[in-house]
Amino acid sequence: MIRSDHNPKSQADFEIKQEGRQCSVHLSGDWTLSNVAIQPALQHKLNQAAENSQNSWDLRQINVLDNITALMLWRAWRQTLPTQLDIKPKHLRLINKWQSQAMPATGDTGFSFDKTINHFEKIANDIFAQLISFITMLGQLLLDTGYLLRHPGDIPWAEISVTTYEAGVRALGITSLVGFLIGIVLSYLSALQLKLFGAEIYIIDILGISVIRELGPLLAAILVAGRSGSAMTAQIGIMRVTEELDALSAMGISHSLRLVLPKVAALSLTMPLLSVWTSAMALFGGMFSAENTLDISYQQFFLKLPDVVPVMNLYIGLGKSAVFGLMIALIACYFGFRIKPNTESLGNETTNSVVAAITVVIMVDALFAILFMDVGMP
Repeated sequence: MIRSDHNPKSQADFEIKQEGRQCSVHLSGDWTLSNVAIQPALQHKLNQAAENSQNSWDLRQINVLDNITALMLWRAWRQTLPTQLDIKPKHLRLINKWQSQAMPATGDTGFSFDKTINHFEKIANDIFAQLISFITMLGQLLLDTGYLLRHPGDIPWAEISVTTYEAGVRALGITSLVGFLIGIVLSYLSALQLKLFGAEIYIIDILGISVIRELGPLLAAILVAGRSGSAMTAQIGIMRVTEELDALSAMGISHSLRLVLPKVAALSLTMPLLSVWTSAMALFGGMFSAENTLDISYQQFFLKLPDVVPVMNLYIGLGKSAVFGLMIALIACYFGFRIKPNTESLGNETTNSVVAAITVVIMVDALFAILFMDVGMP
């Protein structure tokens, strides 16, 4: 705030004087935030007077001018000083301060072919850099695996056991519930169509192939990616925020050996078991629905299921589940190490981890479906 040497007045005064064909705006008194706040009409008068760029402004009678009212004047003038302005040097320096802090004018924001090319080039470079980082982490994981094969005593059994419990045992409830409900829905919708053709018995074929080969492993992987994958990313991110990762590095403890490898090993072993569990619960749900809608007994379902579903489908489901677990753990750890030491980055990268993991799971499942298209079919 800048105060002149004159005796201050108690309020901000605004006056427009007509001088021939030209208007002169006179401001006087104490132009402070408190005075302007109790006179809400002042800002409206300023804006109206500033609409005419030919008006002259006389601010020499202002005794007190603070930063906020200087900004108000600067905005009323549309960030341009009037051509006819009489003001004290001290007050002018205060307004010039806002002029120096004005945002630079933006350039042409229209469509440009070069800008488009540069934008896509930046995206491609970013994807390539992330791919290189992911491959580097995968290579380090392979080196750690080779090291542990030569030194079995260094295998982090405790970390693997904890991750197996958190990602596997504690996920049994949600996977069983979702699997059971999906089995009911699939059986009910299929029964409505099979009744039209008198082919109710083929509900066993539909449920067996679709659940054991596709839906069971895929449902388990998506649930684990959303539940356990996000937890792994957040765990590593919290360690980044609390500088635990820096402490591990200072002590010479490998991040890959103690954080990445146990999660990858645990999920690669746990996912096939969760897949079998989810598929079994989905089949139970399908049997429950089939028994109530198509009068197919549980005994008939159990006896016919091995005949219509070749065992190779079970092996395909187990194999893809292991790959799902590997990819979910790697993606979760990768995005966890990308987190910066702030809470905003923690939330963003955790979300990116879940989205990327689910996307990769679906892509891998599509790849398995293409590669094993003619394998295991009756």
